[in-house]
Amino acid sequence: MKRRNHRIEPQRGVGLIEVLIALLVLSFGMLGMAGLQMWTLKYNQSAMERGMAVVQTHTIADAMRADRAAALRDEFDLGIDASAPSGNTFPQTSLRTWRQSVRAALGPDATGSVECNVTVGGLCTIRIRWNDTRGTNTTPDAQGNTADVLQVVTTVVQL
Repeated sequence: MKRRNHRIEPQRGVGLIEVLIALLVLSFGMLGMAGLQMWTLKYNQSAMERGMAVVQTHTIADAMRADRAAALRDEFDLGIDASAPSGNTFPQTSLRTWRQSVRAALGPDATGSVECNVTVGGLCTIRIRWNDTRGTNTTPDAQGNTADVLQVVTTVVQL
């Protein structure tokens, strides 16, 4: 009886279908990564703006501590929609430059307020409000307009 030698030939190439499926899977993965990167950049922008707002609240708080007597006399009080004072005293100059700094850091719509309450142990509430539309994912309406997303950072300090 004759023995036949059956050898299994090793596969020498990859089929075209396998290559196309691998490219399709890789393409979906890369599209997902690109979308994730876009969302990450937007949220990072928003987080950076919140951090800058907190720094700005500490800036005016330090100015108020530098002239505590004026802060206790409510000379640093400023409404959120009030215009910045135009005088040359230390509190007026500090508030004016603070508002300019807030706008430079957070955009032209940004504003801030200071409200001190001497009867409650010199507690002062500092608020900064700005438009966070750049840093959040807002979908435009049918006309292409996006709603403003206003963020507010509030810090309470004791003089």
